[in-house]
Amino acid sequence: MFVLDKDVKEQVLENGVVRKVKGYLDDLMLVELHWKAGQIGALHTHPHRQCTYVLSGAFESDVGGAKQVLHPGDCVYTAGDQEHGLVALEDGAILDIFTPIRDDFLK
Repeated sequence: MFVLDKDVKEQVLENGVVRKVKGYLDDLMLVELHWKAGQIGALHTHPHRQCTYVLSGAFESDVGGAKQVLHPGDCVYTAGDQEHGLVALEDGAILDIFTPIRDDFLK
């Protein structure tokens, strides 16, 4: 399956982050998110396993209380039902990869 960026609709989330669901299969989903400095992805949990890859900018990641500043090329893995959150320290973009897919993102 090919996904062209021009065909992907943007969603502006409650915190102002811009989400673009880039594609998905039955058990795998790729999501691109664009952040402005200071935006917060509040601590939360979900049953999906997740890998977050930093494309640009700097982010403070909190996974289960362990914090790490991430820069382009860095990533973090989160187990299902593990509390995690993110703070944008500067403007930037990330890719989130989920398994299984986030049905709630498709509504």
